Amino acid sequence: MDALKRTPFYDLYSAYPESRCIDFGGWELPVQFTGIVKEHEAVRQQAGLFDVSHMGEFMVIGSGAEAFLQKMTTNDVSRLTDGAAQYTLLCYPNGGVVDDLLVYRLSEGRYMLVVNASNIDKDFQWLQEHLTFEFGEVTLTNVSDETLLLALQGPLAETILAEVTDAPISALKPFHFIERAAVCGVEVLISRTGYTGEDGFEIYAPLNGATTLWNGLLAAGTPHGLTPAGLGARDTLRFEAKLPLYGQELSADITPLEAGVQFFVKLDKADFIGRDALIQQKEAGLPHRLVGLEMIDRGIPRSHYLVYADGIKIGEVTTGTQSPTLKRNLGLALLDTAYSEIGTEVFVEIRGKQLKAVVIKAPFYKYKRL
Repeated sequence: MDALKRTPFYDLYSAYPESRCIDFGGWELPVQFTGIVKEHEAVRQQAGLFDVSHMGEFMVIGSGAEAFLQKMTTNDVSRLTDGAAQYTLLCYPNGGVVDDLLVYRLSEGRYMLVVNASNIDKDFQWLQEHLTFEFGEVTLTNVSDETLLLALQGPLAETILAEVTDAPISALKPFHFIERAAVCGVEVLISRTGYTGEDGFEIYAPLNGATTLWNGLLAAGTPHGLTPAGLGARDTLRFEAKLPLYGQELSADITPLEAGVQFFVKLDKADFIGRDALIQQKEAGLPHRLVGLEMIDRGIPRSHYLVYADGIKIGEVTTGTQSPTLKRNLGLALLDTAYSEIGTEVFVEIRGKQLKAVVIKAPFYKYKRL
């Protein structure tokens, strides 16, 4: 059995006696530091600091980089300007999803891709397989093992980060970044995206900056309520905001259109892998849709629980929990389109019993910028 990978922050977890690590895609990562609900509430009300250094980073460099990424991804890379980023997807020819990712345009012919940790090897191989001479000069490099990543999320994230950087972060728009900035004296890339439904920043840096950044951010943020947060809170936060997780809301068997992220699929741009299949699916009508569910009967809908209506199986739950923010038993489910209208009553099978639920509007939580 291969040893689990660890991020450069692993040794710092021991300062938290209640921290608990799990195997997440081959990484030994904290599911919590002080408690999932406590960390969730901190991010909603003040701020949380996430070690997400397990994520993958690829550099795509060369005169043909834009053309290559246009062919590989669903969004329109040509719309990016220097210092801007976009959410996008890699698709198979049948429209299923290889992965969802972020593309950062550093400068003309220089891009950074940020991919899911469990898909690093698969994504890199997929991109390499399609990197042909037709695109001209393009170099693809995996720099994941050289890069740390922290996510500072929450309504007080800007206030906290401003105490440890002189970079003009207040002027940084969502999905934009500053490539060279100093945070706690460490040269970093600061971006403003997020995966929690809150305002926040990502900090990319070399591995040797780990201790300085972690201690410096917490020293500045603790008076403002900043707390380290683990995978558990990260999952409940993104769930409330209906942000998809690969392997649950997105997969090789679930297209971006079915998952409700069609805004990031530009079918009117030049050809990309999966475009023909997605056009065909859109014209024929989606067979399934991702919807929100609220339990009427007592029970919590969990991932892969089956959903029924009219005595037949109509889909399954992709993610579900008791919402820490709303205190309601909620789920996301991929259902047959005929049963996807808001207000439709369905039944979730929980421990052998079919319990009543209703289709509701999602996302369940929307961030309002102060």
